[in-house]
Amino acid sequence: MKIIADTHTHTLASSHAYSTLLENVAAAKQAGLVALGMTDHACAMPDAPHIWHFDNLRQIPRWLNGVAVLRGVEADIADYQGNLDMDNERLSKLDWVVVSFHAPVCPPGTVEDHTNAYLEVAKNPYVDVIGHSGTPAFRYDYERVLKVFKEYGKLVELNEGSFRVRKESRDNCMEIAKICKKYEIPVVVDSDSHFAPHIGKFPHILQMLKEISFPEKLIINADEDRFFGYIKEKRHIDIRNEKTAE
Repeated sequence: MKIIADTHTHTLASSHAYSTLLENVAAAKQAGLVALGMTDHACAMPDAPHIWHFDNLRQIPRWLNGVAVLRGVEADIADYQGNLDMDNERLSKLDWVVVSFHAPVCPPGTVEDHTNAYLEVAKNPYVDVIGHSGTPAFRYDYERVLKVFKEYGKLVELNEGSFRVRKESRDNCMEIAKICKKYEIPVVVDSDSHFAPHIGKFPHILQMLKEISFPEKLIINADEDRFFGYIKEKRHIDIRNEKTAE
C-alpha cells in the first residue's frame, strides 16, 4: 500500500521538534510523497509557536520542490466540553486541522470526560482529523464516538508515532482500526514526525492494517484523487490547480 501524503508533521516552530519546513519537504520528496501537512501545535501547548505563526502561513508557497504543503495546525482539546485552543475564524482559514488531546493542555480525566469532549469536537466544521486518539490516558468509548466522527465527516488518524514513542497505544489503535473497518469510517495514516527522517515512514501502521485486511478505499491519503478531492470538497481549495512555477 502506498501512502501519498503525510498530513501530521511538526517543524522546529514547535520547539520539541527538530527540523525546518524545508528539511521536512525534502524528506517528503525523498519518500515519494505528493503532499505534506505542516501542523505545528496550537498556542496552549507550552512550547507552541506564537499565534502569528498561523496568521502568516500564506507566506509559504502552496508547492515546494514538487510537494504540496498543507497550511495547518494540530489544535489541542482544551477541556471536556470540546473547546479548542484556536478560534474557529483562524481554523477556517487553514487547509488542514488535526485535533488531539495533550496532557499539558487538558489533564486526563475519565472515559466519560474524554467521550463527551470528542462528541463535541466532532461538531466543529473546521476539524478534519482526530489525532492519535489511541493514547491510553485519554481512553474513550470507541464504538460510540467513532460512529459520530463518521456522521460529522471527521477522519480518524492512525499514527505511526503511537507505535514509535507511545508503544502502549498499539492495542487501542488496533481496536480503533477494527471499528473503523466495521463501520467504514475513513482514516488517514500519518507519521506525527518531529524529525524529518520519520516523514513518510509508516511501517507499524501499515503492518497492522495488513493484519486486519483494512480496506484501502477507507484510507484517504492512499490515493491522490481521493486525498485532493477530500480537501477540495471540504475546504473548496483545488490544490492541484495551484501548482505553478516554484
